Amino acid sequence: MANMSFALTPEQYKNKTKRVTRRNGWKHIKIGKVYNGVNKCMGFKKGEKPVIFGQHIPVSSRWEPLRRMIDEPEYGKQEVILEGFPDWKPEQFVEMYCKHNKCTPETLVNRIEIEYV
Repeated sequence: MANMSFALTPEQYKNKTKRVTRRNGWKHIKIGKVYNGVNKCMGFKKGEKPVIFGQHIPVSSRWEPLRRMIDEPEYGKQEVILEGFPDWKPEQFVEMYCKHNKCTPETLVNRIEIEYV
């Protein structure tokens, strides 16, 4: 079974408030396949293994500019809720995403909708 890291949003994943995740990549994600949600997928020290938070199934995947969350305010408000940040403004989420993923708001990202198993 494949793993998908939720290193930046472990609480949202564990609480099942995260229904959407954005990724720079995952071009070959398998819709309908069960994935483990884990703390990390790379950078393990000898003897370390991923911590499994739970399992989910991707139900949709589409590419869109990250800045759509800012350019379309109503869409952005809905998306931050689906990302597990109901009290955030879309600009806050985009800024955090760009910082951690070394990208810009213009970057095309893979928006993946998930359902928990």
